Amino acid sequence: MSRIDDAINIDDLRRMAKRRLPKIMFDFIEGGVEDEVGLRTNANAFRDLRLVPRYYVDTSKREQRATLFGRTYASPFGIAPTGMAGAFRRDAELYLAQAAADADVPYLMSGASNASMEQGAKLAGKNLWYQIYGARNRDVAADLVKRAIDCGLTTIAVTSDVPVASNRERNRRNGFVRPLRMTLPTILEAMLHPAWVINYYRTGGLPMLGNWQPYAAKDATPDQVADLFASQTPDSSQTWRDLETIRNAWPGKLLLKGVMHPEDARLATTMGVDGLIVSNHGGRQLDMMPSPLDMLPMIRAAVGPDVPLLLDSGVRRGSDIVAALCMGADFVLTGRATLYGATAGGLPGVKKAVSILQREIDLVLGQIGAVNLDALGPRYLLDTVRAEEERRNSGAMTARR
Repeated sequence: MSRIDDAINIDDLRRMAKRRLPKIMFDFIEGGVEDEVGLRTNANAFRDLRLVPRYYVDTSKREQRATLFGRTYASPFGIAPTGMAGAFRRDAELYLAQAAADADVPYLMSGASNASMEQGAKLAGKNLWYQIYGARNRDVAADLVKRAIDCGLTTIAVTSDVPVASNRERNRRNGFVRPLRMTLPTILEAMLHPAWVINYYRTGGLPMLGNWQPYAAKDATPDQVADLFASQTPDSSQTWRDLETIRNAWPGKLLLKGVMHPEDARLATTMGVDGLIVSNHGGRQLDMMPSPLDMLPMIRAAVGPDVPLLLDSGVRRGSDIVAALCMGADFVLTGRATLYGATAGGLPGVKKAVSILQREIDLVLGQIGAVNLDALGPRYLLDTVRAEEERRNSGAMTARR
């Protein structure tokens, strides 16, 4: 299977991306940290969840539109930030932006993207959101906010879950570090992927970090800009005061990304954020973290029903998206799924990934007896059904006595 049109699920796109990329590159996408327990935790949280269907419900007119921050999108999911996407397929972020606009879903551009937010905004307009990493030089974060305003963006997300660099052992073994360490075995393995190698070197090698280029010296090379980024992030001195500063400077919708503790969720709402992204960074920061799906009910209870909650990490199926919505999310983001598509096939690959997820959502809604997203909730979850039946049975037994 090699053609994008032949892909029937996200894992097909994953295999296509793996065939195209050298191991050093694919492992950067696929890897987590240390023993990669977090990757399995995220996947298992969805696999262990069970949806209980209701039948003989007229679902002939299903639709999956979702409203967030007063804007109605075609589907209840968007594209999560994935850094350095342009290294896997040149202009990948522009493909992600274009596909998001065409499908009418949001794209949260990574703070470590190769394309700039200005380029992305030209393609995606108000479908483009931007992710801000804190920088040791606070003037950089302030200027990124100003640029987002100048681009006409409506939403930015501040990432809270990268206080220090993570221990990504796959990358270290492969030599995907700063500076890039290409060993002979790595080079020889890369030769097995000639299409990527030819394209990579024909287009100049390591692509520029477009959003950070303005803060480097004039005529700085991509390597020099990457070094600047590495010298500025992560910033372990960040506190709630930095979030407050961004809140005061940003007039649009503000998300806090990486919230996993209910008390942090409560604190964030007092700072005036407009929504939270419950996320463990795709299992790429702290290996022993719980899954966002498992933390979602506690965070929902902590902030109440009116604070928009988004979820990312581990989403590979339309059923994952429906399950997250039943668990209390208002919206879902997926990063690797669309990055596989971009890597495997450029713009058609991203569009294929989005269409696969949309089709799966539609089928799951029809199967469980939900005509739209408003119908979703805990009543479709096995734990809720079991608890309700135990309560009823207990009541019946008490009445009989």
